[in-house]
Formats: sequence, C-alpha cells, structure tokens
Amino acid sequence: MKYSKIPLSQTVVTLCKTHNVKHIIISPGSRNAPLTIGFTNDDFFKCYSIVDERCAAFFALGIAQQLQEPVAVVCTSGSALLNYYPAVSEAYYSNIPLVVISADRPKHLIDIGDGQTIKQKNVYGEHVVYNANLKSDLKEGENAHTDSERAILKSIENKLERFLGLQKDIQTHNESEIHDALTVAKLNSGPVHINCPFDEPLYETTEELTINPKPFKIRSREDKVDRFEIKSLLDVWHSAKRKMILVGVLEPNSIEAQWIQEIADDDSIIVLTETTSNLHHADFFPGIDKLIAPLDEDDLKALQPDILITFGGLIVSKKIKAFLRTYKPELHCHVGLTRANDTFFCLEKHIKLRPDTFLSSFLPEVTHHTKSTYKSVWLAVRQKRRKLQDDYLQTLPFSDFKAFNSVLKSIPKQSQLQVGNSSAIRYTQLFQLTKSIDVFCNRGTSGIDGSTSTAIGAAVASDKRITLVTGDLSFFYDSNALWNNYIPKTFRIIVINNEGGGIFRILPGDKNTENFDRFFETKHHLTAKQLSEMYGFEYAVAKNETELEQQLESFYKGARKPKLLEIFTPSRSNDKILLDFFKYIK
Repeated sequence: MKYSKIPLSQTVVTLCKTHNVKHIIISPGSRNAPLTIGFTNDDFFKCYSIVDERCAAFFALGIAQQLQEPVAVVCTSGSALLNYYPAVSEAYYSNIPLVVISADRPKHLIDIGDGQTIKQKNVYGEHVVYNANLKSDLKEGENAHTDSERAILKSIENKLERFLGLQKDIQTHNESEIHDALTVAKLNSGPVHINCPFDEPLYETTEELTINPKPFKIRSREDKVDRFEIKSLLDVWHSAKRKMILVGVLEPNSIEAQWIQEIADDDSIIVLTETTSNLHHADFFPGIDKLIAPLDEDDLKALQPDILITFGGLIVSKKIKAFLRTYKPELHCHVGLTRANDTFFCLEKHIKLRPDTFLSSFLPEVTHHTKSTYKSVWLAVRQKRRKLQDDYLQTLPFSDFKAFNSVLKSIPKQSQLQVGNSSAIRYTQLFQLTKSIDVFCNRGTSGIDGSTSTAIGAAVASDKRITLVTGDLSFFYDSNALWNNYIPKTFRIIVINNEGGGIFRILPGDKNTENFDRFFETKHHLTAKQLSEMYGFEYAVAKNETELEQQLESFYKGARKPKLLEIFTPSRSNDKILLDFFKYIK
C-alpha cells in the first residue's frame, strides 16, 4: 500500500481508520497532498472529490446527517478552510459530527508573505466542539545544509519548549489530539477541527508505515437516567392540567410507537410537531402556525401550558416562539443529549437523555392521567382550520401557496424530502405530510447556503429516493452543488422560482419600490435551464397549475439522469395570498 512519507499524515489517516471515519471529501490542493495520498490509496475509505470547499463541506454534512457518524472534509491551507465555515456553523447548531482536516504550513512560515497562508489555529472559534492543533514533524538534520536557519529555529524552539516542560513528544501529542478530536465529534455530535502543518516535500511516498500509534479505547455515548430528576419532574407533571410537548428537529424513528401512543392517550397533553420532527400521530398538532396565528388574547391564554417539555433541535415557527415568550409556562424542561436552548426565556431543567430513553423511564412512572379538556378543545380547532385551508385553496389563483400544495402531495411515499430554508420550509410547515416521508432541513443556522449540497450528500448516503424542494435564491446561491460526479439518477430538485426573495415581501417593509426590489427581494430573471443542461440534469418547467400537474405525473419516474423541475410563480401576489390565508382561517 502507498503512504505519504510524512509521519503526521500517516497518523491522521491511520487514526481516522481506527475511529471508523470512512467518508472523506477532498478538495484539490497541494499542501494537503500528503493527506490526499494517504486517504485515496486505502480501500477502507470512500473518497469524493469536490472542488468548491463550501459545497464540499455541506455535501459532507448531508452524508453525516444521514449516517449520524463522523464524516471528514480535507482541504489545503489558506482561504480554503474558511469556505468550510458556513457548514461548520450549521453542523455545530444541528449537532452533526463534521470533521475538518486542514493542511497548514509550519508555524515558522506563517505571516512571512507566503501565498495561501492564514492564521489557521482555532480559526472556527467557538463553532467547533474541539480544536486539535497538531505539531509538524521534526527532521533530524535533513535540511540543515540547505536551510540552516530553519533547522536552527526548530532546534531552539524544540529545546526551549522541552526545557519549559510545555511540549509533549510530537508523535504522542499528535496521536492524543487526533484521538480526542474524533472521540468528541462522535460523543458530542458536533464539528471538530484538526489542523495539520506539513513541511515540504509534500509528495514523497513509502510502501510501509513508519508510525505505530498506541491503542486508544473508543468510547461510546451512554444515557444515564437520574431517578431523582425524573421524580422531581413527575411531581409537577401530575399537578398540571395543561401539558405541552413541542418537538423540533428529530431523526426519523427517534421515539418508539408505544410511547407516542401513551402520550396521545393523555387528554391533558397536546403535542406540537414541526415538519422536521418526523413525529406523527392522528392526535398531534402539525402546522403550528395554523393553530396559533388566528388566536385572540383569550384563546392564547387558554392555550398557555402549565408545563412545557421540548424535544429535538431548533424550531422553525416564529409564532410559537412569540406565543411561549409572552405566555410562558410555569416550567420549561428540555430533553436531549446536547445543548438546551432557552428559546422561550423560561428554561429551568435540562435532562440529558435521548427523548426515547427519557419517555421509557418517565411514562411508566406516571400513575394517572389528569382529567382535562385541553387536548379535545384544540383538536376541534385544528379540524376546523384544516377544513378552512382546503376551502381557501379552492379560491386561489396559481401561486407559491398552491404550488407547494401540489408539490408536497406529489412526494413519493417511503422517500425523503429535503427542504431549502427561508420561505420553502415555512410553506412546507403549513401542510400535512404522510408519515412515510422523512423530512430534513438545515435549521442549525437556517441559512440559504448549502441546501442543495446537503441534499446531494444525503442522496449519496441514503438508500431512499430524495427530493429537494427549494427557492430560487437558495438554488442559484448554491449552484456549484451541481458540480458533482456522485449525484444519483433518482435525485430530484424542485425549484420554486418567484424571481427573488419572496419571504421579504411577507415581512414588514416598503414593498414595490425600486429600493426594495433591488436590495431586499433582489429581483432577477434567471432560470435553471442552462445550469441543468451544463450539469446533466433533465429539465422541466411549469408556469401554471395545469402544467404543474402534468409535469408531476412523470417527474418521479425512472430516468437516465437526475431531474430538475422549475416552477414559476407570480412574485407580486404571493405575499398577499399567504397573509390572507391566516385571516381566512380565523
């Protein structure tokens, strides 16, 4: 087998293999050549070549999102690793184990004017859960006659650090740092940064490993139930007549059916679910905005919970945030292994368990169901709102609202839906999806960057058919995502093109002015047709309801290449139609 001659490169590659990091996304460069040589010459790894580092990182994030295991991105030095930053921050707030492995120059070559050289140490700040700053290998006098100054600097530095007791043996230090980073990525479900300084020559290879890393114990994450914590919550639970469970981003099948049913059987509990919660029951409340938006003050007080329990990641609905910040529960408890967000400014408890583990420990201890009309009242309201929504749809001209209704009904069963941010996910929240469709969206930072790249990464890692539904700005912003040789033929993209950032028309502002059109809505007349042709997608277009229904009939059928459907909607009327919807269902 071929290895890089550089011990540090061998150490990184070997420990990634030890920690079962199989998927490696590499962007081209010279300084990272030792890593590229190591990863691509070992059949254990599945290596991908993605030129654009921003796309590469979101592509990796999509793979890690599906596998729930660390996935590595590898880049050269300088501005390359800064292009990873949007995906790194998304991974941090979405609890995804993304491993950034960046090549760097030795520190005596930093800030001397060399190209593609920046201060890479701790460059991601607090947006990673671990920074591993590795040390470059020393060469025993190899370059003393050609570069005596560098050898002297290294010698002085080495002796001084040893004298002060600040330097471990370089190999031991590097092994320990890499091991800790990869362990933390897995245990904490977050991004880590491993910075690797390499000295030239970079391309020399060897047939034998020159390192022998010491064995490390690979730790696994365990749920430890605190019986006292469970009991203290039970006391409050039994006395509460209005209990609310709010579920944000959750992996599909995170909670067993028996616990879902037991919650649903309690009339004092209402369960509000986001589309990204992947949690379904006939008595739960998807479409949170439809429930809350039309309520007056008396209704809001009647909905106010005594106790709130939250599961999962970040919440899309602004309306539920505004409601619970104003009508606070007496107790807010978050259940989850990672951070607990004080979204409603009343968080008192954080139980660090998986939701399913918590429910399996908590619900058997619930001795009685409190008599309450809390759920039944709001189920009646929910039913009325759904009927009004159906009635409203019958009155509409072709628009974003109507397009989303048709598109979401068309998503194949037993498949996966990836949703772009901004208006795309907010429209999706207004509709009920069948239980068999898994839903994902980059809600960590909620940015429009990277949605397409993430969806493609997910499509590569998942055995399910994947459809991405996204807005035009998000799609064009991430158009380099299509510069990718790994896109499955079953992958589908639906672009809702309303010629700009339609969500800004819904927000307060002076609409229909030249300033608004140019700087907020960012009007354009671009089309995805040429991009589809360039990147080998089968392209289809719909400009009205009839064309849309016709295109959807064949859109998911088998083809020799992936497909893209572009739906053009009238930008000037979408905002009024959406705002009028909330008035109509009131």
